[in-house]
Amino acid sequence: MNASPSTIRSLLRPSERLLWEGKPDVWAYSMRGALYLIPFSLLWGGFAIFWEVSVLTSKAPWFFAIWGVPFVAIGLYMIFGRILYARREAANTTYAVTDERVLIQSGVFRPRLTVLDLSDLPPLQLEDGGRGLGTVTIGASMSPIRIPPGWPAMGMYARPPAFASIPDAAKVFELLQDAKAEARRRDARQT
Repeated sequence: MNASPSTIRSLLRPSERLLWEGKPDVWAYSMRGALYLIPFSLLWGGFAIFWEVSVLTSKAPWFFAIWGVPFVAIGLYMIFGRILYARREAANTTYAVTDERVLIQSGVFRPRLTVLDLSDLPPLQLEDGGRGLGTVTIGASMSPIRIPPGWPAMGMYARPPAFASIPDAAKVFELLQDAKAEARRRDARQT
């Protein structure tokens, strides 16, 4: 599934007005957390490969050769696979802000849609990544650990909805704040 503007626009209600739409910067999105993930993944993968090569060249029992295979596979995923996974996720992600809702369409293998009403939007957080790129997080994470894209969290650490690695993040943050305030004023007038 490739999220595209035409897909996002097909999700809009008849009375809804699109205020902003965008996609993450693929490079920045896929390299989030690289500062600590690259050394760890190289250490893990390097040791696992060293172990497996040592076992195979020393004629150790077959059990030891089989034992190392999952660790080598995990190491290769951490070195290369997570980046490929995150790149595909970034390519399939589209963000949108309307005058009523926030829409996040993503997914690597299956489409996933997150929809949030502007009037019920939790507090926003802006993370400046430099060069105009940044992340706008919607709500607070329940975990003190921030798992980057492509990292196998196995459902243990849920990430809050976010517009990750977007250009002009500060402008989008302000637009969201304004749209949220306007939606709440509109709801107050209707009650």
